[in-house]
Amino acid sequence: MLEKAFSTPEEITEIYTEIGHKKAARPMHKQLLLGVLAGSFVGLVSQGANVAVHAIENISVARTLSGALFSTALMLIIIAGGELFTGNTLMVISTIKKRVSVPSLLQSWLLVYVGNFLGALGIVYLINVSGQLSLSDGALGGFTIYVASSKVHLDFHAAFIFGVFCNWLVCLAVWMTSGAQDVTGKILAIFFPIWLFIISGFEHSIANMYYIPAGILAMANPEWVAAAMELYGVTPEQLSHLSWGSMFRDNLLPVTLGNIVGGAFFVGITYLIAFGKLDPRDPDYYWNKRKQRRKGKK
Repeated sequence: MLEKAFSTPEEITEIYTEIGHKKAARPMHKQLLLGVLAGSFVGLVSQGANVAVHAIENISVARTLSGALFSTALMLIIIAGGELFTGNTLMVISTIKKRVSVPSLLQSWLLVYVGNFLGALGIVYLINVSGQLSLSDGALGGFTIYVASSKVHLDFHAAFIFGVFCNWLVCLAVWMTSGAQDVTGKILAIFFPIWLFIISGFEHSIANMYYIPAGILAMANPEWVAAAMELYGVTPEQLSHLSWGSMFRDNLLPVTLGNIVGGAFFVGITYLIAFGKLDPRDPDYYWNKRKQRRKGKK
């Protein structure tokens, strides 16, 4: 009999219950380290996307190219190894199934979030000192400032909603990779949802940990500031609003909250209700069933 190419939604629900348990059970230093790796991967892809599109005037073409590149980040995280806060919002399934306690869930989220931030900041610093932003006579530096400025000027409600939509798609990609049986299947499961969220202009909290700090540091270079104003129309008022405070207050706060809702509710809880076994007499129904199947194969 041919082996199945993918798992059913019911099986994915069961699989992710175990995945979330394993994530939370990792030692704290490993969760933090894997978070740093994932943040670095996202940072590398974010800077690559800026390089690719900074000279493209047509926004539709620019986003199409950027989206095609951005899926590389999730491929690296899932296949090579890493922990991404936005994908880990799906761990709520394991908490509802009583495989992970609420304190363990929140601790894991915090460790990975901090690790993602540190990893992204490391890439920001190295790119800044490398001189790469001087590409195209400073246009790349100007574009980096422009992107950062546009993100801290989003309306709170818009940033929240864009965060919901973003992580709905990201977690659908993660969800489908959990059901893919080979690397090719995982790559295809990742590519199209990530492509769609970038094309749509939705907001990803971890990607913004690169985009906004990169713009803040770039403002120290007068050439790049001039390019931002001349080539991309950034005003002095907009530049004055771009700061570490505005990053957390006007972007990361609403986007992170939206990412949690998009991943935990619209994917995790929704599919658990639709496909999971929520029996209060046996909260580990699928967990026990999976272990029984494994024993039967031995």
